[in-house]
Amino acid sequence: MKFNALQTVLALLAQLVVLTHARATINQQILSLKEANSTLIQYPTQITQNIVPKAIHSHNDYWRDVPLLTALSLGVASVEADVWLVNGTLFVGHEVQALTKDRTFDSLYVQPILQVLQVTNHRSPFTVNQTGANGVFDMDGGLPLQLLIDMKTDGPSTLPFVVKALQPLREKGFLTTFANGTLTVNQVTAVGTGNTPLDGVKALEPRDVFFDAPLTQLNDPSLNTTFDSTISPLASTDWESAIGWSGIGSISESQLGNLTQFIADAHALGIKARFWDTPEWPIFARNAIWQVLADNGADWLNADDLEAASSF
Repeated sequence: MKFNALQTVLALLAQLVVLTHARATINQQILSLKEANSTLIQYPTQITQNIVPKAIHSHNDYWRDVPLLTALSLGVASVEADVWLVNGTLFVGHEVQALTKDRTFDSLYVQPILQVLQVTNHRSPFTVNQTGANGVFDMDGGLPLQLLIDMKTDGPSTLPFVVKALQPLREKGFLTTFANGTLTVNQVTAVGTGNTPLDGVKALEPRDVFFDAPLTQLNDPSLNTTFDSTISPLASTDWESAIGWSGIGSISESQLGNLTQFIADAHALGIKARFWDTPEWPIFARNAIWQVLADNGADWLNADDLEAASSF
């Protein structure tokens, strides 16, 4: 009996030695491939490799350590830039005092987006017959990046410069566009908010800058507009004024009713709903609001803390 037990132990030890040796061999092979910079481990579109896209909106994205790219690294599919028209150039910042000559709409957003899309759409013998382009996320090439452009200066004066600034993306066919009665969703959907003029957006032909509609007024006849996704793929409103729940205690029946009605109104028109300025503190209250939004069909989670939102 003791002899049989000893044989069993020795057999297990022998297997362990083999497994250890195999692991070392695998690790050595991995190291060898890395040191040789082998093409076998070079994934062509790896800029967003393994990043799961999420319906999160990066509020005031230009505050991030690296605007746009920090958001993309966390799978955030919507980013916001506040733009100021100064002497014919669009600068990005929350206030005039925060503007610098280097931080322009082109340098922080248009060119980086273009560079990411050039990587995700690299040319090769395999793409010769490919008709469509990929978006910024490798895991969901058909998902557009929403670029929310908050016009801080006079809207009618600023809009033409925003349209002009998007030309590099337009030339590549990357902008979602409404033309000749057809909406074509492409890799970037540009939406104007803030002082963006509704009439100016409606007059664009073709239209590749859209309007962030007022979520609580989608059926307001005074706006003289029949909202739909060809004008406004997005509708937004201030959480405090529209709902007013702090996230502490339970949301009231009337507050929940307003929330679901606003979302239903948007969805009936093919428009996505977003609530901005949701409380960030206390954390448990913020999370409670996020949960209610997620449970009731809000399309975008408006967030300042992207890491928390991406792991929510």
